[in-house]
Amino acid sequence: MKRAVIVRAIRTPIGKAGGIFKDIPIHELTAPVLKYTAAGVEEKIDELILGNVVGPGGNVARVSALEAGLPLSLTGLTIDRQCSAGLEAIRLASYLIQGGAGQCYIAGGAESSSTSTYSARARFAPDHIGDPDMGAAAENVAEKYDISKEVQDEYALMSYKRSWESFDKGYLDQEIIPVGTISQDEQFLKKRKMELLVQRAKPLFKKDGTVTAANSCGIHDGAAAVLIMEENTAKKNGLQPVLRFMDSEVAGIHPKYPGAAPIPAIRSLLQRNKLTISDIDLIEINEAFASKIVACSKELTIPYEKLNVRGGALSLGHPYGASGSIMMTRLFHEVQRRKNVNYVLAAIGSGGGIGVAILLEVVT
Repeated sequence: MKRAVIVRAIRTPIGKAGGIFKDIPIHELTAPVLKYTAAGVEEKIDELILGNVVGPGGNVARVSALEAGLPLSLTGLTIDRQCSAGLEAIRLASYLIQGGAGQCYIAGGAESSSTSTYSARARFAPDHIGDPDMGAAAENVAEKYDISKEVQDEYALMSYKRSWESFDKGYLDQEIIPVGTISQDEQFLKKRKMELLVQRAKPLFKKDGTVTAANSCGIHDGAAAVLIMEENTAKKNGLQPVLRFMDSEVAGIHPKYPGAAPIPAIRSLLQRNKLTISDIDLIEINEAFASKIVACSKELTIPYEKLNVRGGALSLGHPYGASGSIMMTRLFHEVQRRKNVNYVLAAIGSGGGIGVAILLEVVT
């Protein structure tokens, strides 16, 4: 079987909705990451697959490829699996390579909440099953897994501190390509006293609830992409494989608890590959809400020391369709800063109760 490897990964800065990217259409926001990932192999790319959730509709991948000046022969495919769309794009491209459909793909995601034409979110589930907003669903997860506000706040504060440390050390610069003159995530433009904000934040979605603005992600803009190639093809083209796709899993649970969907996906994935959490060196799970991360950590016995080690969506932002590919970009750069890392894993939960998980091996 052919093996799919990731040889490049990059993302844009992340901006708040209505913030630094408020006037930039999604295809212009996405173009820089496509130019970077495609450089030197433009004519070899079989397909561009992008996740997108909130529009503007149409084939965002194709429009972005044209904006980036990529060959007219590169068609583009846009997919929507809600928040896991960017991770699903990488999963799909990897399987296409394994199956021999192609040898070189760009995969990732893009989101411009600022310029979205949609005034309301899409439906996650039929009313008779339950279609909660994500904030209410985060409260459901907190209640089901008995996770207090204090525990959520503790995790959120750790995420902020980790992201600030990563920023100060220049780690985030390594994964970012500027968009015009913008080269930093918006949250770093003004440093705040997060300890005070976390403590004072009030419940947003339920009276006497536990989910607040401080332990939840916001609404954001951003894009990220990886270059995935068949391993021997990559080497023949002088490109160094960093992460090798091993396996993946998709799991469905009740739409009331979407934040818990990574739990069965990760369990099944590890079991099939005869691995345990102790075998995985680094794990990225999207930080849409602290309740979700604490629940996944608790149920899967994931130590915080190997989970979202450079911060995540709580502190950096969650551009829906791009978040899965942002996590993969972070893993791509983080493993190159470490020694003795063998296996890494990325997972995300989506509206409707869908969890996607990908297992990768570090190429040495």
